[in-house]
Amino acid sequence: MSDWTPKLNPAVDLRRLPLNAEEGFVLSRLDGHTREKDLPALTGLPPDKLRDILTRLVSQGALLPGTEAASPANTVRPPEAPALDASDTEPLPEAEAGDSTEDDAGATDDVPETVQGDYRKLFETRLHALPEDQRVALAHGAEDPELSALCFDPVPAVIKAVLENPRVGLAHARLIARHHRNPVGLEALVARASFAADTGVRRFLVRNPQLPAALFRRLWAMRRLMEHHKLTVDRDVPEQTRRTARELLRQRFSTGPSEEKVELILNTEGRALGALVGMPVDGKTTSLLCGRTYRSPMLVQNIARWSAAPPALIAHLLKQELVRRQPPLRMMLARHPNAPADAKRA
Repeated sequence: MSDWTPKLNPAVDLRRLPLNAEEGFVLSRLDGHTREKDLPALTGLPPDKLRDILTRLVSQGALLPGTEAASPANTVRPPEAPALDASDTEPLPEAEAGDSTEDDAGATDDVPETVQGDYRKLFETRLHALPEDQRVALAHGAEDPELSALCFDPVPAVIKAVLENPRVGLAHARLIARHHRNPVGLEALVARASFAADTGVRRFLVRNPQLPAALFRRLWAMRRLMEHHKLTVDRDVPEQTRRTARELLRQRFSTGPSEEKVELILNTEGRALGALVGMPVDGKTTSLLCGRTYRSPMLVQNIARWSAAPPALIAHLLKQELVRRQPPLRMMLARHPNAPADAKRA
């Protein structure tokens, strides 16, 4: 490989490029000072594959073309765009990216599985045998690939030292969130606000079986109701975390905004109501629900099974064309404890 030093193009918004996971991973490893021939050791990727990735990145405008870069694509003129800070190359936090959830928003710099295996192998074969204090000292000043390999260390003191390393980034934080199995180390991870706000870190944390319930509550206390519900039904989330998510969902449902309650009920076609037995709604939520036309039999059935359904909502559903045309739905609503007296007599 050549002595060309790949550098990010400051005139291109990387978030708008169609990057795959490997391309995003390589971009996350570029510091503007490492030469192309040194990148295989830094990324763990074969030289031929790495050269292909760099060529694609240059052709997309993500990297500045260099005279040493042996690729005709280097002559491509990248599209002009406002200059960006280095921090702008990271994925948007969920609050800025819209209503996407942890599972909906893929992180572009997640480390590929094959590369993770190389890091784990490096830790197990070379670093694990070192004394703990020596690994801590190494973690403070290590560079990749050793820095990424130390993210697999089970000792919290080593993880804390990794997080104090000035070279640590989101890719390392995601490795720790995914593979570290000590609550003390996970606490140290989320103490960094920039890491705790990252979509990928949160996604891996909730799937970590050692995530403490108190830490989960602190991180998810103010998340949207739909996000709480998705965690309660996600089979990749450990049962203890799903149980805490169900408890937190009920707490948030009693105090959360009416718009979020309506969103939860409608978007799940009432399936979320099964976890909200006995949870009443306020007048604004009732008004919003009564202001809609209902065309989903499943939604009507689930509301009819909801013991806390407000009387005004039951009366509104009985007037719907869908219910008038389907006697079984009308019968279910008429048998509800909060159904109007005339509906019960009929």
